[in-house]
Amino acid sequence: MDSMFSVAVHALVYLNHKACVLTSEALAENICTNPARVRKVMAKLKKAGFVETKEGSVGGYRFCGDAQQLSLAEVAQALDTRFVDAAWRSGDSDMECLVASGMADIMDELYLQLDRDCKERLRGITIADIDKKIFT
Repeated sequence: MDSMFSVAVHALVYLNHKACVLTSEALAENICTNPARVRKVMAKLKKAGFVETKEGSVGGYRFCGDAQQLSLAEVAQALDTRFVDAAWRSGDSDMECLVASGMADIMDELYLQLDRDCKERLRGITIADIDKKIFT
């Protein structure tokens, strides 16, 4: 998993809390990252309909979703986030040993299920829930 999910959740919670238009620079300062990374994430959130943009000298991003309804699973989906994945596969499907030839597929299946489990858990957490945890 890369940092896009964390950037997105932070930005959405901050935009919801501030209830105004904020530039990528202002968001980046609060998130503690660079504005280019913020813009990359915000483009995906805009495409998903979670934020709107305003052009011009007072332009930026505004949260336009329903914080009570927008789940972290929906945010993850908009970013095509994989929470559990493997960059390397052990074994070789061409080997005679059943362990060596079967392990990669078994592990891929396990990682897919763990990823589904993570996303299922995130269906029950909203942007408003994160806001409440911060401010209570």
